[in-house]
Amino acid sequence: MWKEGRKKMSKTVVRENETIEDAIKRFKRDVSRNGVLAETRKRQYFLKQSEVRKEKKRAARKNQFRRSS
Repeated sequence: MWKEGRKKMSKTVVRENETIEDAIKRFKRDVSRNGVLAETRKRQYFLKQSEVRKEKKRAARKNQFRRSS
């Protein structure tokens, strides 16, 4: 049903005797684990395929530099 790369929206049900603050904390944790915010930031604007490749190469070089240090 979901296409590849798409994330399901997180759903948090407030438990009995649970404060709203705790429920919000659980919701935020679920959202960060699922990568929903990262996906949203990534899709904020369209990147051409060539730009995606350049970005990947740049990130790989950056990671390689970090590992060698």
